[in-house]
Amino acid sequence: MKKLLFAVLSFATISVNAQTADEVIQKYTNNLGGLDAFTKITSAKITGTYSTQGQDLPLTIQIINGKGVRSDVEAMGMMVTNVYFNGKGWKINPFAGATTPTEVTGNELNDIKAQASLANQLMDYKARAHQVEMQDKETVEGIETYKIKLTAKEDGRVTTYYISTKDYTLIKSATAREIQGQEMDVESFYSDLKEFGGVKFFMMRDSKIEGQVFQTVKYEKIELNVTIDEKIFEMK
Repeated sequence: MKKLLFAVLSFATISVNAQTADEVIQKYTNNLGGLDAFTKITSAKITGTYSTQGQDLPLTIQIINGKGVRSDVEAMGMMVTNVYFNGKGWKINPFAGATTPTEVTGNELNDIKAQASLANQLMDYKARAHQVEMQDKETVEGIETYKIKLTAKEDGRVTTYYISTKDYTLIKSATAREIQGQEMDVESFYSDLKEFGGVKFFMMRDSKIEGQVFQTVKYEKIELNVTIDEKIFEMK
């Protein structure tokens, strides 16, 4: 009887936590314009800069929402390209020895795939069957935040999101990523929230390892519902 009561209480606790996490996610999503508004966008073209090791490099991202993404970073006269389209991905990175299109798989493919949807994995966690869990509140850069743990269905990767308790703005996310062959804990900080056609995007993201910024992505222009030729996703 005691075991049954404990099981019932444990299930009730899990349900309450899941509901609370869902409420926070809903308010966070609505603050950005709502999930429906994001899913109705057909495509996007984003231009900006990718900054690392003291260099500001031109960045272009082209997205067919929910289907494909291509990002191009120009460095030293060469192009670093990452592509996902309809379940497959490829890359060109002359700085890593990949001077011709090379297929990507596993976690690397999942990372690129995540960028193919304008609604991120937290906003759309139910449809993607990810698991979310509310954790203790935490103060981030002087801001009290709700702390939500998301476990991805595909690979079990954990990402923790920190959302302001005041206005439900995303302050930070943290996850482990493979960088130059090593798995490292990466923290991303978001700023400069701007509205485009009824939905909002963060225009700047600083990524840190052990408290030190190692890359900054800054968007300068976002165009929605533009024509994108699917041929740019072909591996050739």
